[in-house]
Amino acid sequence: MSRYIAVAGIHGELGKLNSLLSKIKIRHDDIFIFLGDYIDRGPKSKEVVDRLIKLSKTNQCVFLIGASEYTMLNVKNDEYYKWIFENYGGMATIKSYGSYEKIMEIHGDFYRNLNLYCFTEDYFFVHAGINPNYSLDDQDEEDLLYISWNFIDSQHCLPQKIVYAHTDFESPFSLPDKIGIDLGCGIYPYAPLCALIINHGKEKFVYSD
Repeated sequence: MSRYIAVAGIHGELGKLNSLLSKIKIRHDDIFIFLGDYIDRGPKSKEVVDRLIKLSKTNQCVFLIGASEYTMLNVKNDEYYKWIFENYGGMATIKSYGSYEKIMEIHGDFYRNLNLYCFTEDYFFVHAGINPNYSLDDQDEEDLLYISWNFIDSQHCLPQKIVYAHTDFESPFSLPDKIGIDLGCGIYPYAPLCALIINHGKEKFVYSD
């Protein structure tokens, strides 16, 4: 049976991504689920996406959209998201690609085809969480990408355990119905990139250097 490997926000930290992948000891049947936030803050957003696309040639990969990608995609038609992008790491993304226009020229297909969530029988993977007051069908797109403590502090209605990123912790934050695996990679220089390996119902955390 394949392992499911969920990876938190990379935020342009290519070195930490490579370090993490080297520690996972990848099998050919591993299924990777990346929880978004590939870009912004760190210096190598373009190179991170290049590495992920390369990985998708050898392993099944599911790429979810994160708050950073959603913000970047809405820069041209929303002043609020333009401000967020420019003030929360987006300029590092532009520097990595050379210009805003080149982001979509080079990796437009990747960004346009990101998923909001995915799930198995036992786990639900999403960038930020879900609004506990609504069913999955009634979720607001922005809640899936930006929600934080309203989700973390409440029980949700899904039958699966939710694996999420977006809200960072000092160590993986595990509750009976959810697991947060974002440790602040790209936000704090010392913060590692974290992955959750799910193997026959057993959960294991792996960290980059």
